[in-house]
Amino acid sequence: MAGRRRTKPENPAENGPGAKAEGLLPADYELADLYGAFAAHGREEDDMDDAVVLVPPVLLPPEEELAAAALAVPLIDHALKLARWADPHRAVDEFGDLTGPDRAPAARLLGLAPEQGSAPEEAVIEAMRAWSLACDLELVEIGTTAEGEHVAVPGPDLADAEQGDPETVLELWLTAAGIVRELAAEADSLALAEEKRERAGAAEGAEEPAEAAEETDEAELAELEESRQAAAELLDEALQVLYETTAFAEPGQETVPLGVLAALLVVPEGEEPDEEMLGDITDVMVTLDPMLADLAELGMLEHQPIDPALFEEESEEETSAAGEGPLDEAEAARFGMVRLTPLGQYGVRQWLLEDGFEAPLVGELAQGTAEELLRGISENDNVLPDRELAVWLAGREPVQAARELLAAARGNDPYGPVRRLLCLSALEMLGAGAQTAAQEVVDDPQLGGGVRAWLLEQGLEIGAPERRVVFWSLVDAFAAQLLTSEGENEALRELVAGLPVGEDVVEFFAELWRVEHPYTAEVLETVGELHKDRKIAKEARKAAFKARSQRGK
Repeated sequence: MAGRRRTKPENPAENGPGAKAEGLLPADYELADLYGAFAAHGREEDDMDDAVVLVPPVLLPPEEELAAAALAVPLIDHALKLARWADPHRAVDEFGDLTGPDRAPAARLLGLAPEQGSAPEEAVIEAMRAWSLACDLELVEIGTTAEGEHVAVPGPDLADAEQGDPETVLELWLTAAGIVRELAAEADSLALAEEKRERAGAAEGAEEPAEAAEETDEAELAELEESRQAAAELLDEALQVLYETTAFAEPGQETVPLGVLAALLVVPEGEEPDEEMLGDITDVMVTLDPMLADLAELGMLEHQPIDPALFEEESEEETSAAGEGPLDEAEAARFGMVRLTPLGQYGVRQWLLEDGFEAPLVGELAQGTAEELLRGISENDNVLPDRELAVWLAGREPVQAARELLAAARGNDPYGPVRRLLCLSALEMLGAGAQTAAQEVVDDPQLGGGVRAWLLEQGLEIGAPERRVVFWSLVDAFAAQLLTSEGENEALRELVAGLPVGEDVVEFFAELWRVEHPYTAEVLETVGELHKDRKIAKEARKAAFKARSQRGK
């Protein structure tokens, strides 16, 4: 599975990290906005160009739950039942398929056909499909008796799978998902080839010479393989887009309209779809729909297919309804809906790991102390900070958790401002339960400014900090925004615009450049670049020069 190479849009959305707005898709955001990539400031520009493939962290259920979901997939359940049915052995033909007398009983065993009477052809085909999967997964093994008869016997992993061993079950399910994924792409290419062959036959109306037919067959095979590869790449990319959108979605909002999924695959980031792109979006929707349906059978997806009636309606009217006006929920669903399940997230993640991509899990950074948590988030390129904090805070006593986080937030090292920003986010999550711990550090020179502001927001009356603490906290807040963004963002612009300069601009910056903070000079330079008041911007640049001189640079 190839990782998607994402490029920055020319006009990135102005919304900050985590912002939700109608009509905005993951492709509309900068990577820093989507991921909260706190450590981006530590990379050189050339390094950033080499690190454009990022896989967002996802939150997966325990493996026991995933294995239970895999066992609940009808196709997997049927394969296990047939494998057990083969005990101690079952006659098969030279290809390993069930013989004629066993096919209807297999369908009845699976509940696909009535106990009495003949088994419907569809039921037999489904039973044979499950048997084929059991063979592919080596739940049954094919051998030959001394008399030369072909027989199937239960495979060595069957007992562990039946007992629900997570490692065994998930390995079997992942193998099955890989098989279905390949077959889905192959089926799409075969359908296209058949359609083209029918059109060509209708147009020619005459038989080709043998030599010409042979050349045509070779060309068709090459075209078929090219078509299969294109379908496989499209499906892989669609699965990774679903993986990304699911990672960013709020719980219960993971379902994606098929048109949105297709648009994310077709429309370059930061661009509006033109008429040609709208046609391509439709083509991608129609191509993906049956492939997604195949994967839904394995429990990878929840899939509502495109309503076939749409193809019979007036195309212009439907295009207008789908592309220009807002659709209600029922009408939008007619164009297809898809949701990657937790089992599907597990599968896509395993494929990404196999291809050498880093695919982190939410909570991996939340397994240690408060110090390890804040350091891990602030120094990690690919992290969803709020979700890591939430995992760490879950089940902890609020006051003690707040005390540990506040203690870990201290420090004049390069990541200190980010740790303090994260700590304030954690206090927001804890709410009133953290007030006692916060009140204990209101006089702390590094924590006091931010903590006092938070306590005021909580409705507590709290005295103003010393002026030196105010200035230090101001620089620290600016530094945190600089470190957690790849440039201008809304929060940074608001800080610059709201800078409490007062009437004496020279005196204000005379105090500010003397603040002993690792990022004083960088903060002043930012103010000089972004502030709209020319006088203030000029004084900020002069102050930045003095701050750099003070620290010997």
